[in-house]
Amino acid sequence: MALDLADILRIAPAAVIGLTVHEFSHAYAAYKLGDSTAKAEGRLTLNPLKHIDWLGFFLIIIAGFGWAKPVSFNPNNLKNKHRDEIIISVAGPISNFLLAILFFVIARVLYSTSYFQTSSLEIINLIMTWGIINFSLFVFNLIPIPPLDGSHIYLTFLKEINPKLMTNMYKWGTLGLILIIVAENKLGINILHISDMVGGLSKFFINLMSF
Repeated sequence: MALDLADILRIAPAAVIGLTVHEFSHAYAAYKLGDSTAKAEGRLTLNPLKHIDWLGFFLIIIAGFGWAKPVSFNPNNLKNKHRDEIIISVAGPISNFLLAILFFVIARVLYSTSYFQTSSLEIINLIMTWGIINFSLFVFNLIPIPPLDGSHIYLTFLKEINPKLMTNMYKWGTLGLILIIVAENKLGINILHISDMVGGLSKFFINLMSF
């Protein structure tokens, strides 16, 4: 996928905002559920530099989805370990879903004004692109492959049933995920169907908001 400077400048702000809000949401959920590990590590902040993982950021730029530095938490500080771990895990993707809707709402409000309808449609298209990128983060991070958030929905139970299997899944999950991403982008193999799901979500909200 060839990107010029204009593409990068269009995508990068959405990636920074989306990843920062995503990781902050993990940290905030953990803190509200009784664990202050993320706060002690300086992650309970909206400072992007505390959250950005440059490989994950680069992948968002070239592939439309990626990740940031994982937020640490201590399960022993949680009142209901399994439930609270799942809440902490899904807090990030849900924040991207809500952020995407917010961008679409902003775009729709601007579109309703005569000025933006006639002379500044590129601004509306930019904001909608930011929304689509956040839908991508929402869908991508719910994939049940370690270390993505979706995997924690079952790994919170697996670590007690078969700790060795969980360790191996974490060990090989990232490599497998990168290989899948490379295969999709270089070989054109649609394995995860992320673009289909993101396209469906985007189309639904575009129709809902009557663009």
